[in-house]
Amino acid sequence: MSHTVLADELWSRVKPLIPVRQRRHRYPGRARTPDRAVLEGILFAARTGVSWNALPTAASGASGATCWRRLKEWHEAGVWQQLHELILAELRAAGRLDLSAARS
Repeated sequence: MSHTVLADELWSRVKPLIPVRQRRHRYPGRARTPDRAVLEGILFAARTGVSWNALPTAASGASGATCWRRLKEWHEAGVWQQLHELILAELRAAGRLDLSAARS
């Protein structure tokens, strides 16, 4: 699958923030959908405005329900806050963070 929504550079920043979930050894069940495919689906839904139920699995390889559940899981694990802080720090370090409009 080609990654048209999620660039390799962004994935390399996000991947270390995503908690690794170990499979059970006994009764492991079905393998989880890869995190990158799920993030592709989440970004596709955010970009297009499509509902989770209407998210085409072909867009990323992950169903809308899987994307919604993983989004909730990652939010609760603080992934989005960590990513936000990482990007702000990088912008600040590069001198590209302008907060003048945010000040009141």
